[in-house]
Amino acid sequence: MRAREYFHSLRFLPGAWVILRVDGHGFSRLTEDRYEKPFDPTFHGCMVQTAQALLEQLGGRYAYTESDEISLLLPRDWDLFDRELEKAISLSAGVASATFSRAGGVTAHFDSRAWLGAADADVVDYFRWRQADAGRCTLNGWCYWTLRKQGQSVAAATAALKQRTAAFKHELLFQHGVNFNDVPAWQRRGVGLYWESYVKEGYNPKRNETVLARRQRIKVNEELPLGDDYSGLVRQIMAGDSNGEATGTSGS
Repeated sequence: MRAREYFHSLRFLPGAWVILRVDGHGFSRLTEDRYEKPFDPTFHGCMVQTAQALLEQLGGRYAYTESDEISLLLPRDWDLFDRELEKAISLSAGVASATFSRAGGVTAHFDSRAWLGAADADVVDYFRWRQADAGRCTLNGWCYWTLRKQGQSVAAATAALKQRTAAFKHELLFQHGVNFNDVPAWQRRGVGLYWESYVKEGYNPKRNETVLARRQRIKVNEELPLGDDYSGLVRQIMAGDSNGEATGTSGS
């Protein structure tokens, strides 16, 4: 019987970068009547909490969230669960589902998949890809829900945007009083979470003096840069710079 648990023996390649991407399952129905469209601050807060839980509990280096998905970057030397693929996939989906359900007060389910990269540049390209997806989805979402709120049906709003250029969509929003460049950055660019160090003041009662200690905490960056600047930030986090050197404990 044990031998038939065939995939249990699969391990992530030694030294490879691993990204776990968890994605909301059936979230179109879940969010239909509960949250404001196209973006809801409460839903956004639940996703950030879920990303933080994954970063903390799975010992991640960087978590990026946009829409209903989260990408979690694991260090090259990540060795939890002996790098078992099944464990990483099942537990990341489980942690995400439990955290979002608790935060949102609703039963939510996530699925999970694994991505492997050999070179640092592969990881940078991955996160550039997801950020580009965030921009496209946000522009489409704002246009779609602007038309829906103007009274158009699902079919009409979808047809109006089909194969339209980004310039057309920007102009559509502008004609309805929305400057897409003024939409909050966390909607257009996604949100990044990573470890940063800080100095905490304490007190030593034996010496009756103030002492300083370096601690780690998670930074939630809702103003992520774009382009090469974003590539640079991701590289710094991967290298343990940009106050991103911790590998899984807040220390506070």
